[in-house]
Amino acid sequence: MYIVITNDDGIHSPGIRALWMELSSIADIAVVAPDSERSACSQSITVHHPIRVDEYPVDQVGVTAWSVNGTPTDCIKVALEALLPRTPDIVVSGINNGPNLGTDVLYSGTVSAAIEASLHGLPAVAVSLAARRPVDFSVAARYTRQLVERVMAQESLPQNTLLNVNVPPLAAMSIKGVAITKLGKVSYENVFEKRQDPRGRVYYWMAGNVIDAGNDPDSDVEAVKAGYVSVTPVHFDLTNYAIMDMVKGWDW
Repeated sequence: MYIVITNDDGIHSPGIRALWMELSSIADIAVVAPDSERSACSQSITVHHPIRVDEYPVDQVGVTAWSVNGTPTDCIKVALEALLPRTPDIVVSGINNGPNLGTDVLYSGTVSAAIEASLHGLPAVAVSLAARRPVDFSVAARYTRQLVERVMAQESLPQNTLLNVNVPPLAAMSIKGVAITKLGKVSYENVFEKRQDPRGRVYYWMAGNVIDAGNDPDSDVEAVKAGYVSVTPVHFDLTNYAIMDMVKGWDW
């Protein structure tokens, strides 16, 4: 098996290292990841300056790696279209340091890299550890390996579909199991702090606290809160088919 790994925390992050160390036990690994953190960049791509790729030293047998001065989506595009010697069997994005739950998938570079892989017709998994502090990624890495093995045993995922996985920051014995979930809703009480730089120009610094959005019990948000690993099948046809006939009936 041949696996491509990327992330949005950057190639130096402990999460991606834990992932390639674990997955190298079952496959040959190509790591193609941003050279620095690119969190919350969504599906952005680089079009106004060159994309530069450098070999990255890895002390693990069966793993080759490159750092890219672009976004997670750039990493997958350049890997699949220009860099890799052969087509991978699956793409894994992560392990993200922090949750990617509910509507936050719209902002996530981690999830967007998996979406890009799906656009290329490949099975893809995005994995996040739902913690806001430096943590041990080994439990999440083991769950990811098990999930990859299950996906490959099924031969593929449906077209334009990826699995978004969030692992609670718990010891393995404390995790209650795996829940197949739907996307919930994550809302923030955003605060824009007004500041002034040394030259007198005003700028704003955004912060925010998560607020309870009242999610359903079968949502990813509630599953992780209850101590389950959430696995959410995500597809990216954003068409609202239910109202197409209604819109057709408007006076055009």
